[in-house]
Amino acid sequence: MRRSSLVLCVVLGWVVTLAGACGGSSAPQTIHNRIAQDIREGNLTAANTEVDRALLKYGSQNTEWSWRFRLQKAHILASQSDPAAALAILNSDLPAFLSSTDIAVRKDMTEGMAYRMARNFSTARERLSAAENLAVRAHAEMLCEVLNFRGALEFDEKNYVKAEDTFRQALALARQYHRKDQEASALGSLALVAIKLEHFDEAIDRSETALQVSRSLNMQALIATILGNLGWSYFQLSDFENALTFYKQAAEGSERSNLTGYRAYWFSGVANSYEALHEYAEAEELSKRTLASARTLNDTDTVVAWLDVLSEIELRMRRLDDAEHHNQEALSLDPGHPDSVLLSGRIQAAKGNFQDAEKLIRRVMEDKSAGTGLQWEAQGRIAELHESEGYSAKSENEFRKSIDMIRLAQISIPRDDLRLSYLSSGIEFYDDLVSLQIRHGRSEDALRSAEQSRAGVMQEKGSSDRAGASRTAPGIRPEQLAQRLHATLLFYWLGENHSYVWAITPTKIENFQLPPSREIDPLVKSYRLQVNGSDALQTSSADGKKLYEMLVAPARKLIPQGSRVIVLPDSSLYSLNFETLIVPDPQPHFWIEDATISTANSLTLLGAAGARPPSKEKKLLLVGDALQASPEFPALPQAPKEISLLENYFPASQRTLLVKDKATPAAYLSSNPGDYAYLHFVTHGTASRTRPLESAVILSPEGDSYKLYARDIVQHHLNAQLVTISACNGSGTRAYSGEGLVGLSWAFLRAGAHNVIGALWEVSDTATPQLMDKLYDGLSRGQDPATALRNAKLSLLHSNSPYKKPYYWAPFQLYSGS
Repeated sequence: MRRSSLVLCVVLGWVVTLAGACGGSSAPQTIHNRIAQDIREGNLTAANTEVDRALLKYGSQNTEWSWRFRLQKAHILASQSDPAAALAILNSDLPAFLSSTDIAVRKDMTEGMAYRMARNFSTARERLSAAENLAVRAHAEMLCEVLNFRGALEFDEKNYVKAEDTFRQALALARQYHRKDQEASALGSLALVAIKLEHFDEAIDRSETALQVSRSLNMQALIATILGNLGWSYFQLSDFENALTFYKQAAEGSERSNLTGYRAYWFSGVANSYEALHEYAEAEELSKRTLASARTLNDTDTVVAWLDVLSEIELRMRRLDDAEHHNQEALSLDPGHPDSVLLSGRIQAAKGNFQDAEKLIRRVMEDKSAGTGLQWEAQGRIAELHESEGYSAKSENEFRKSIDMIRLAQISIPRDDLRLSYLSSGIEFYDDLVSLQIRHGRSEDALRSAEQSRAGVMQEKGSSDRAGASRTAPGIRPEQLAQRLHATLLFYWLGENHSYVWAITPTKIENFQLPPSREIDPLVKSYRLQVNGSDALQTSSADGKKLYEMLVAPARKLIPQGSRVIVLPDSSLYSLNFETLIVPDPQPHFWIEDATISTANSLTLLGAAGARPPSKEKKLLLVGDALQASPEFPALPQAPKEISLLENYFPASQRTLLVKDKATPAAYLSSNPGDYAYLHFVTHGTASRTRPLESAVILSPEGDSYKLYARDIVQHHLNAQLVTISACNGSGTRAYSGEGLVGLSWAFLRAGAHNVIGALWEVSDTATPQLMDKLYDGLSRGQDPATALRNAKLSLLHSNSPYKKPYYWAPFQLYSGS
């Protein structure tokens, strides 16, 4: 795993409108305006064709129009990664009569930009200083442009604090003179500075604002660059799925605008994201296809980025000679590039050259220009190195240092939605530590290490001591926890090379090795499709049986018939309903018939359950049967029936109904939901994969609002015994390392609910009322939520109706919190 080093400055001169200095409707003015618009909107092929025609007609004359068209041509050349040609076309002095005009300012700016792109920073600074002085004297409306160029230079010189101040000045002037194009550029550049300062939440907010402005002007080149930097931001947060999406959009936008260099740069981000998602074949195919064209650009940063991508993939695939070859080429182009240096250390470690490897890795650890991500990765690589050398105690200490750095970096991110993904990169080092401890016979230490990675964001619960909260271990031993819960706990850990399950009973902890995740994940995906689409038991699903044999059978002797089991899944297992696994003997049957099964994210959360009892008042808040908010969410015909059935279990004084036009997000948020023991939603639900905290309960419209978002749910404290989301996809669709599925269920647990019932997939509007009626019947007779839900499911499974298929009863899963 490596941290992407991709980043490009959004201050691109060719997005600036070059017209405006001269009026009239002359032929050259019309042509100039048309070219300027094409440049601004990213239609560089058309702009280049037209500017060449204009230069044929006007270029031989040393006149105002000759220079205006030469400036446009220079902008296009620079944008196409050819600063030398841009400088060549401007390589003559302006005539005296133009020396104080806007043309003089633009000539100095354009040359400054080209010298910056050619990495000749001292000359770039001289040209931009000349442009700034003239703008101050005679062309104040152009000063925002000059400052945007100067900020870009300061950024490239790594003077980020100074660059931020310059961009803020540019933004203020752009707004003063109503220069929306320069406003968009300054906002995008401020986002870029925030990235470098590792203020990723600010970077994303600023980028999204810059996108709104640039899209209103159809500034395609700038849009593509901002999208690429959004990809970079999400990559730094280890949100590789979102990074991949934005990188692709940036590369495709750059390609449409004929920005060849930027296209290659952003595609290397695409390849980096593929690699981080372990999609190595896609990453390598793209790398080989694009590296050759990147070499023709004469752009060192782009070529080094691609060489690093290839080296990383080849190292992962153990093709060490190929990895070393590409790594050495990258270092020859940029000897101090921290990504390349770290890769070199990893390659030497893989080849057994431990002394050389340690020197290279420590060089990165001491490099102040390396970001936090590279710093903790380097720390983790030192740990791996010591493990390879056989220094287990030293290796474990280094792993813990790396993990501490990861957690500190994660808790410094203020927003839940951005903090969730951060552990995706660091989980590799948890995996290494867990495997190291298992190999040395320290199974319980390995369990503690695995637990430290779990539910860090959920555990915070608004605590001011977030660092302490995320590292808290259970207050009682796991066996005591199993005894208190009268359950066997199955704690899973899925790794790339080794997977494990700990079976925790009231008297012992046993560890069993499982197949690696690459064998388990495809089976989970395949079986989930089978359960969702057919009667897996009737078809005697081989996948269902194989998953049972893999995941449960090793610990079967520790799970008495009819007992309670709490599953703590990992990775792909979060999307699997264990109740549907097929037990092969004495005759094939679903595991739900043998045990009462619920799900939890963390031993720590389970251990805290006794410290905070649920609300004693058996009050129900029932929300649903909403008015149709949009064609996408039609009325649910069976919602009134479900509501009517549930009303029977609570006297009027103990129930509050928010239905029809009263079922609005605002009504829920103002209803004091923390006062209720039971919350029940009968409505549609949505699950956002890219932004899980934008998953929502669909309610009645109130103005433009009809969605109760997960991000709002977590802000309102709960103490409910049970929250039931009788809606599709209430569990969420995306699992995060250490957090599990994040969506509506996660949000209600984060808000403080003790138990949440959510759905793993779409639910049946006809079967659900019957299931919920049985659930509340059990609750009314004193059954706990897990038992009541199991019995409700068994009532459907044992019926002679179509509802016996797992599609109807299996989507609903009970999640236990604290």
